[in-house]
Amino acid sequence: MITNKTITNLEATVPPQCYTKTDSKFNPCYTCHQMYDRKAEDRLNRLDDGSLQGGYMFSDIGVSNHWDNLFVDRTAWLEQVSDTAIQEYVATENYSSLEARLVDTGWQGFIPDLDNYHLAAAAFDDRGLAKDGSFWVAFNYKPFPGTFWPTNGSTDDVVIRLPAAFRELNGEFNRDIYYLNLTLIELNLKNDAQTTLWPIDENAIGFDIDNNGVLEVTSTVTKSANYVGDAATTTIEFQQFPTGTEFMHSVRYLGVDAEHVITIPERMKELRYMKKVATLSRGELNGRYDNERKEKLLGELPNFINRRDLGLDNGLGWFVQGFIEDYDGELRPQSFEETMFCMGCHTAIGTTIDSTFSFARKLSGAASWGYINLHGMADAPNRSESGGEIINYLLRSGGGNEFRQNPEMISKWLNRDGTVKPAAHSADVYELLAPSKPRALKLNKAYTHIVRHQNFIEGRDATWLVSPNILRAVDEDIPPLASEYRFYQWDIRLNWQTRSDTQLP
Repeated sequence: MITNKTITNLEATVPPQCYTKTDSKFNPCYTCHQMYDRKAEDRLNRLDDGSLQGGYMFSDIGVSNHWDNLFVDRTAWLEQVSDTAIQEYVATENYSSLEARLVDTGWQGFIPDLDNYHLAAAAFDDRGLAKDGSFWVAFNYKPFPGTFWPTNGSTDDVVIRLPAAFRELNGEFNRDIYYLNLTLIELNLKNDAQTTLWPIDENAIGFDIDNNGVLEVTSTVTKSANYVGDAATTTIEFQQFPTGTEFMHSVRYLGVDAEHVITIPERMKELRYMKKVATLSRGELNGRYDNERKEKLLGELPNFINRRDLGLDNGLGWFVQGFIEDYDGELRPQSFEETMFCMGCHTAIGTTIDSTFSFARKLSGAASWGYINLHGMADAPNRSESGGEIINYLLRSGGGNEFRQNPEMISKWLNRDGTVKPAAHSADVYELLAPSKPRALKLNKAYTHIVRHQNFIEGRDATWLVSPNILRAVDEDIPPLASEYRFYQWDIRLNWQTRSDTQLP
């Protein structure tokens, strides 16, 4: 039963990945839990939870793994679903009818308003602007390590929309103004001094965007104290999006074309939405991070203000809500507990910037504006370390995902002695992360088993074999990670200016 009246897992914010066995040396935790050198660089997120890497620091309820779907053998289900049936299902869209169905039920929350979003790249122009006039913008980014890699079951995209003042000049829509403000947000989140955009005539917009004292045609955008256009009086708050910023994130199945290339199909598993409802002062944010650390140390259970149809309030300025497939494959609003699943990652981890992931990982410069495309994307290293991010993750986590699974990826890129195969040095992100067609079909089939049972509150990972690397419960006698594997200095931001192929281990 899907209900908002009861909660079966009071620690639903602790994701399934946190129950992975480390065997004292494997650390898949480092991409979420981090602490930073405050003397080297300022950073707004002060949660500093790097000590959680391999620490199993849970409440009394959290020590038990409630994600029962991880322990289901779905091999019989996979045998019953034909390849033709799953490919037809994945190719059938479930987005267009969502608006009408929400209106019919009197839904008071956000109603997705991007026409033809199910068509993926076809819904946007070459620079990522939605063709329907809704002002959503798609951008190209590197998927976050682990679960969000296509090889682990899903494709996805993220789109952003700013309030009207940030996309207008003198009350009229202005594309250059819109993308300039988006670029200023990028500089702010990444804490970069400058980046590039297409050539813009500063005389036409009345702003010296390269800050050289001359109004001219320029492709350089420098960090600014304020936004531009009709939002020129709005101050840029360090590493925060402006109030009113919206994100949509579609999580989709794996499409496979006639040449066995992995594509982004029309069917969505989930449609996630976030809205920035308040810009907080640094003092307010520090206080809330302090409270979060205190609650964790005391083993207290997480709690969030339920804004009903508007979603859950993460306490850091964002409302979070989402839609997920019903029994028939149509999208429906998530229940309270199903949305709790989203809150841990968008509230209480040290690696995020303003509670978000993707925008800080977007490609730098003008080329980043457009629908996500992993083909030709370099395995850029993180800013804080050398080596390709993807291969580093394989070596450190002991697998192709947080559960230390995915034998296809391991055999494809690692030798038996644990060293990296030469082909990994020159592979792009698509090559590194794309599953084979047989694996893609199995992942799609496995997930439909969860859809048919509507038991997302027990986990939504597309597994079909029970992994030996997942704990049913945390035993205090489990040895912690050895000190040499205990803490990796990782940064969600990427160094797009450095080639990684010569630096891989």
